[in-house]
Amino acid sequence: MGETLKLAAADGHELDAYVARPAGRIKGGLVVCQEIFGVNHHIRAVADGYAGDGYLAVAPALFDRVRPGIELDYDEAGAAEGRDLRAALSWDKAIADVAAAVEAAREAGKVGVIGFCWGGSLAWLAACRLEIEAAVGYYGGQIHAHRQEKPACPVLLHFGERDTMIPAAQVADICELHPKVEVHAYPAGHGFNCDARADFDKQSAHIAYGRTLRFLAGHLA
Repeated sequence: MGETLKLAAADGHELDAYVARPAGRIKGGLVVCQEIFGVNHHIRAVADGYAGDGYLAVAPALFDRVRPGIELDYDEAGAAEGRDLRAALSWDKAIADVAAAVEAAREAGKVGVIGFCWGGSLAWLAACRLEIEAAVGYYGGQIHAHRQEKPACPVLLHFGERDTMIPAAQVADICELHPKVEVHAYPAGHGFNCDARADFDKQSAHIAYGRTLRFLAGHLA
């Protein structure tokens, strides 16, 4: 279903992006922000899934600034390498690449940004710093660190109640500072949406997906 396109950020950096196009009527554009494991089979599957639901899905390869072609496994070695790659990137550069993906998705009309883990935090920053119509963040561990920034579009956030990397107190802080942000917590751990991870929770992922589709339909249609 997908293809690879070359994007150009405002600073001249070129990066790849996996693009999945709907077969029928397009409901809008959606930028899919990766975890620290790169644009791997899971992120491509996520993009394909949203394309199947009618969205032009663009998944930028955000690690291309450090090393192109990154696809890591969900194991200790993959997580360690992913953390190193993430540490080599500034938030500003990552958001510049997300912005390039947003522009590519504009051919579909209104654009939302959805992200997972590291990408969930980028989705939050995209809502605060970019001109988009909606943002969805799954277990974004650095949202709390950027909680003083204010979203300029509707935001939906998903967290796991058993997520040892994102304390419940941090989620409560986000809710208190941003009462208009829609926040849901699930009886699951970190990464509960990914069926390749040990914390995958099928029921929580299903409920979150349904909420996400309703949210996107309300703001991108």
